[in-house]
Amino acid sequence: QVQLVESGGGLVQPGGSLRLSCAASGGIFIINTMGWYRQAPGKQRELVATITSTGNTHYTDSVKGRFAISRDNAKNTVYLQMNSLQPWDTAVYYCNVDLNTRIWGPSQIYWGQGTQVTVSS
Repeated sequence: QVQLVESGGGLVQPGGSLRLSCAASGGIFIINTMGWYRQAPGKQRELVATITSTGNTHYTDSVKGRFAISRDNAKNTVYLQMNSLQPWDTAVYYCNVDLNTRIWGPSQIYWGQGTQVTVSS
């Protein structure tokens, strides 16, 4: 059974930094794209950043130059380094992993449990 375990959220002052981690485990054959989404109160969940298996990255415009996504394939882990955090970055952050549990067949999307990031003075 695939599990995604997130860590690293918390309370930080404006201008501060946090690093989120998401580790995947359990019957994984291969991991494809990994990413981070966030959902602020009263808003829809939105894409923050993605990274492919070959390391190509994509960021939503509001985080470009401040956030950096990376992955450690040996650890099946994706990271999100968040710098220059601002109050509007406050949200629950979810990791999202596209992976195969078998050599044949389509991949599936899995979600982490979410971790709260609060930016406030």
